[in-house]
Amino acid sequence: MKLKTLVIAAFAFLSSVTAHEKDSFSPLFDGKTTTGWTNPYKWGEVKVVEGEIHLTGNQKFFLVTEKTYGDFIFEGEILLPDGKANSGFMFRAHSGPNKVFGYQAEVDGDAKRKWSGGLYDEGRRTWFISPIKGNKESEEAFRKRAGDSFKRNDWNTYRITCKGKSIKIEVNGVVTTDVQDDKDASGVIGIQHHGEKGQTYKFRNLRIKELKD
Repeated sequence: MKLKTLVIAAFAFLSSVTAHEKDSFSPLFDGKTTTGWTNPYKWGEVKVVEGEIHLTGNQKFFLVTEKTYGDFIFEGEILLPDGKANSGFMFRAHSGPNKVFGYQAEVDGDAKRKWSGGLYDEGRRTWFISPIKGNKESEEAFRKRAGDSFKRNDWNTYRITCKGKSIKIEVNGVVTTDVQDDKDASGVIGIQHHGEKGQTYKFRNLRIKELKD
């Protein structure tokens, strides 16, 4: 009887911790408008449709937050369009007129390559660490870590944790990247349209928990 009581109490405690963690996140997207976001490009169509942000265009562009973030846990969901597609979640990134560059959590539509959850450096070092492009051992190790965590024709949940030099990326609960890099300490969050003509990329449930010392 005592053991049963302890198990119930432990379950209740863990449930309350999980609920508290969820409650401590702040939404980056209110489900109705793109308040707090901006398109630094002269092109690209942005719409809010039934609680989702839809990006449509004929050239690559990014929608980015107006606010910058340093240490945080970010979560977001993405659905790629059919056919050739590629996207990513930018973080600690930099933006200017018609450009966005910096860290990107890869969303890979290539079912053969399987680099979703990799760490890409948009506009700078490209595939420099997870995996290292052209390094067979690094590429194979990444695919082994990521496995089949990414679902090509379904919604996928990304979780990005940044604290100091530590960068961790998870795809649907699987840790795909866990590295140290100090290129950037803070920057904007962004979502990407890769430029496939007429295609629509969909995002939802974008939220963040800022980590304080």
